[in-house]
Amino acid sequence: MNFESPGDFFAILFAPVPNAELRLASDKSNIFDAPTGALIVIPRNVDSSSRWSSLRMNLTVGFEPGQLDVLAEQEFGAAELDLQPPAFGHVDQRALQIAQLVKQELSGGPASEIYVDSLMTALGIHIIRNYSGAGKATTGAKAHGGLSPRIARQVEEYLRERLSSTVSVAELAALCDLSPGAFIRAFTKTFGAPPHRYLINLRLSFSAELLAQTELPISEIAHSSGFSSQSHLTSTMRKYRHTTPAQIRGGRTRVQTQS
Repeated sequence: MNFESPGDFFAILFAPVPNAELRLASDKSNIFDAPTGALIVIPRNVDSSSRWSSLRMNLTVGFEPGQLDVLAEQEFGAAELDLQPPAFGHVDQRALQIAQLVKQELSGGPASEIYVDSLMTALGIHIIRNYSGAGKATTGAKAHGGLSPRIARQVEEYLRERLSSTVSVAELAALCDLSPGAFIRAFTKTFGAPPHRYLINLRLSFSAELLAQTELPISEIAHSSGFSSQSHLTSTMRKYRHTTPAQIRGGRTRVQTQS
């Protein structure tokens, strides 16, 4: 595979790749045994090529041009981002952990956009901190405690008003005048759950209310609550509430009949 990306590009291996061949911005290829958890960093606009002779299982991530620069400035106050790729075969357990969480989320049906966004934010911060000089800067926006009561109410109202919309970590962080990483920490400390879990709970509560109080079709309730389909609502409700939309509506019918 020959590759050059206008944005920063990463790959994390889920399984070993023997006799992997990789070249970055030079005429010399390096042949090595890539272990599980090997992190490959390809900075923007760097010509690369890779070759492998067995099944390769990995998560590949490409950030849009300038996206990591913005994150580096927000988190570390860095004016410029200069990625420094690690040695070939370098294992990064934190990157592997994030990659496994992404794989799990993407393999389990419709994914939570804000959860994947949170994981990509965590990966970006980790890469900047450990594989660039920008990680040594310390003037970025930090949050040592939770959100103030006023900001917490503002964020919750914002989420409630956009239950059926895609919400990003960046826009929520901007609402609080915090960096994305600082926002996730402050939100979790304030609400006792990370943003994606809290948003899922709001959506499930809203859908349960509609199921109990209206005759709207379940498919319509699912879309109004921010779920991609009726089956998505059903699987999420079963996972987090140990019930289903049909059971909630059926329970309501029995109560009405008895009364």
